[in-house]
Amino acid sequence: MKKKVARRFDSLEQEVYLNMWRTYDRLRMLEDEFFEKYDLTAQQYNVLRILKAFHPETLPTLSVAQKLVSRAPDITRMLDKLEQHEWVVRERLNENRRVVRVGITEKGLELLSHIFQPLQECHAQQLGHLSPAQLHQLGELLRLARTPHEPTGEAWS
Repeated sequence: MKKKVARRFDSLEQEVYLNMWRTYDRLRMLEDEFFEKYDLTAQQYNVLRILKAFHPETLPTLSVAQKLVSRAPDITRMLDKLEQHEWVVRERLNENRRVVRVGITEKGLELLSHIFQPLQECHAQQLGHLSPAQLHQLGELLRLARTPHEPTGEAWS
């Protein structure tokens, strides 16, 4: 009698999904190690990166949350930590006390400037073994995979 070979995956979709998850885990380990040196998380860095793009303007907290790479259910707590480091400042509008706007401070801009080159080196360690053509192809495939799951009218890139 022939021995039945166990299938590692239930479907091709599952295999690819788990492959992406494992890749994310391995690349994230390098990133976590990098950001730990600066008492920062990848999600907090992403907030600073977004705010820098709009500087000197400020953004409503909800707008910042919507622009993040990954969902942040507790944006307020994340902003609390950034504010404790004096990397961001928040202001409540007099005309609408429910709206809180957030902006990056000079200290936050200095941090981003300070970590720019070491972060580029981290990204090179993560993906520098791929050619530019492979990186473009991978980026396009990832965009195609998530497009049907993005909120309507919101393109992230």
